Amino acid sequence: MATSDPKSPELKLDPSKLYLEEVLTDRRIGTLRRLTPVTKDGTPDATRAVVYVGETQILTPAGSIPIAFEIEAVSLGEAAEKFGTLAKDAIDRTVRELQELRRQASSSIVVPQGPLGGGGGKIQLP
Repeated sequence: MATSDPKSPELKLDPSKLYLEEVLTDRRIGTLRRLTPVTKDGTPDATRAVVYVGETQILTPAGSIPIAFEIEAVSLGEAAEKFGTLAKDAIDRTVRELQELRRQASSSIVVPQGPLGGGGGKIQLP
């Protein structure tokens, strides 16, 4: 929904960059999204390439985390073949990022605010 605030950017779809999205799944490990470029009237746009996106999720103590990654492929079959390796790479990258965020959070320093030697400083959490 667009807002009437003049400082907020207008939300608008670019009619020259539309894709028809299809979701395919094996109902076990994840999904493939095939994004077929279309013109503004909905007909296939042969000047742009089809895009494949893989999606899976990992379970953590905080809940499931969706993982999405682009698959460079020229066919649905090739995208399906590449899914497993690329999913593993994306999961490994996400786990490393989560570990880094956890490390940063655990090493945050709490700095009291206020004048030195005087009371009344408040502890501020990052």
